[in-house]
Amino acid sequence: MASYQNERVWIVGASSGIGAALAQELDSRGANLVLSARSVDKLEALQSELKGSHEISPLDITKEESIAVASISAFKSPVDRIVFLAAAYEPMWLKSSDLDTVQKIINTNLFGMVAFIKLIFPFLEEQGKGQIALCGSVAGYIGLPKGQPYSATKAATQSIAESLKLEVPSFIDVRLISPGFVKTPMTDKNDFTMPMVIEPKQAAVAILDGLKGKSFEIHFPKKFTFILKLLRLLPYWLSFKFIKRLL
Repeated sequence: MASYQNERVWIVGASSGIGAALAQELDSRGANLVLSARSVDKLEALQSELKGSHEISPLDITKEESIAVASISAFKSPVDRIVFLAAAYEPMWLKSSDLDTVQKIINTNLFGMVAFIKLIFPFLEEQGKGQIALCGSVAGYIGLPKGQPYSATKAATQSIAESLKLEVPSFIDVRLISPGFVKTPMTDKNDFTMPMVIEPKQAAVAILDGLKGKSFEIHFPKKFTFILKLLRLLPYWLSFKFIKRLL
C-alpha cells in the first residue's frame, strides 16, 4: 500500500462519492488534506469522520473568484498533489435535453476545470513541483446512450489532460483518471444495470496506487476499461452493436 505520510493533498470535489472515499483513504495513509467542494456542511461532516487534522476550503468551480480564494488558502503551504474530481451529471436523451442543465454540466465539467487549471498554474510554477490529476471517465472513451453532455465533457477532459501533459514543465506531473462505473450519488441516477460497478473505496485505492505509479492514465476496473478501449479500435458499426448489447 503506497504511503502518503505528511503529503499535502488537495481534493477538489471531496464532499461525496469518490472524493469522500479518497479523503478517507488518504487520511488513513497519513496525508494532510485540503478538502474542497461547494457544500460546506458536507465537508464539515466528512472532516469530523477523519482522524487527522485537515483543512476545509469551500469552492464553487464555476466561479473564478471562488477558485482564486481557495487556491490562496490551499497553497499557503506547498501542495504535493491536486486531485480534481468536481463534476456534474444528469442522464438525458439529446432530443429531450434541458438546455439549462446542459449549460450547468458544461460550466462545471469543462469551463470550471479549465479555469481551475489556469488559476492554480502560477502556484505550481512558483513552488517548482506538484502533481495534478484530472478526472475523466470511460464515458469519454466513446459515446454512450443518455450520456450526453457528460460524456462529451469527459472526452474533453482526456484531451485537455493530454495537452497539459505536453505543455507544462517536467516538474509538474499531470495524470488522467478514467473510472468505470462507481457506485456514488451521481451514478445512482442511472436507470440501467451498470456493468462491473465498484465501490468508492475500491476507486480510491486504485487512484492512490496509480498516482504513485508511472502511468499517465489511471483507469479502473481494468477488465471493463480494456473492453471499452478495444471497442474504440473497432469499426463504428461493430462497436455500436457491442455497446447496445453491453448496456
